[in-house]
Amino acid sequence: MTDDVRLTAGDATLTIAPDDGGAIHSLTVDGTELLRQDPGTGCFVMAPWAGRLGLGELTVGDRTYQLPINNGPHSIHGTARDGAWEVVASSPTEATLRHRLDDPWPFAGTVTQTFTLADTGLTLQMRIATDHDPFPAQGGWHPWFLRSVPPATGPLELDFDPAWQCERGDDYLPTGRKIAPTPAPWDDCFGMPNGVLARLTWPGFLEFTITSPVHDVVVWTLPKESLSVEAQSGPPNGLNTDPRLVTPDSPLDVRVDWTWQRLTRD
Repeated sequence: MTDDVRLTAGDATLTIAPDDGGAIHSLTVDGTELLRQDPGTGCFVMAPWAGRLGLGELTVGDRTYQLPINNGPHSIHGTARDGAWEVVASSPTEATLRHRLDDPWPFAGTVTQTFTLADTGLTLQMRIATDHDPFPAQGGWHPWFLRSVPPATGPLELDFDPAWQCERGDDYLPTGRKIAPTPAPWDDCFGMPNGVLARLTWPGFLEFTITSPVHDVVVWTLPKESLSVEAQSGPPNGLNTDPRLVTPDSPLDVRVDWTWQRLTRD
């Protein structure tokens, strides 16, 4: 068993669980928990792919690999969240964890996460690297933000302005068409070609901004208790439709910044 890693910066705390897929179990600001706490929530890493992988099939060159089915007919959110993570380095405000990619993922490699906490924000960084054979990869994080927290005067509000929405087929995979964003509810991927920018507001308590150089963000509004804004380095099923190849000389680096500002109650 590996102990949880706890970071503290001013009045912000972060708890990371190496034995639970390297997931964030808790993020508090001024003593208030921002993430759901039931099993499988918090904020987990998505690697070496994000979102749904169609029918669990990964085609690389002339070979197709079968990944475990865990979401209807598909595989979802990668394998790294199901494995153990090694704590490589830890200080009061920063931690680095590493996971070895192995079966059922068919290529040898590593996923490394670094968490850097400040009183006004958290930086999430990921590197996906191969030992030798090239493979397509994606990375991102799946937070479950609580809609209601005790200090707020109302439920969580979302503000973002995507350039398009990826049309979703009946199989929940993108069809390849870009459409004008539709009204919520969503379990959908959106395109933000200038980088992801989304603002969450707990009225009277906290303004929380998500930024990333990546161009894809999945927004999931269906749970009553939580809202997910998932910045990721490619669209669902992108390993097959829009692959970004990881090679020994070209790892995949993903960065997401969460920054927050306290609000004064009226």
